Amino acid sequence: MRHHNSVRKFSRETGQRRALLRSLAEAIATHGKIMTTVAKAKELRPFIEKMITIGKKNTLTSKRFLVKNLGTVQRASTVSKCAEKYADRAGGYTRIVKLQDRMEDGSPMAVIEFV
Repeated sequence: MRHHNSVRKFSRETGQRRALLRSLAEAIATHGKIMTTVAKAKELRPFIEKMITIGKKNTLTSKRFLVKNLGTVQRASTVSKCAEKYADRAGGYTRIVKLQDRMEDGSPMAVIEFV
């Protein structure tokens, strides 16, 4: 049973999973929306929303936190620029729209985008 196991592992080790979330977060911050699987979109949503909320503060501490969690200064600055658009919004920065299953393997697909 999977009691108290809310993290999706995607058959990856911790470092690989963290790198996946970082790259997905950079992609959505750069392009505004991305198409991915439903499971990855659901895992990305709380990650990117926390980064946007922290990026709205625009303090030295928040910038360091973003660099620590996103990996590079470039990614952190990209997320900070996205956070400026949501300065007056309390939360709920993203939406997930489900699409048809992928033809190759039947994986359920979704688009995750900023509101």
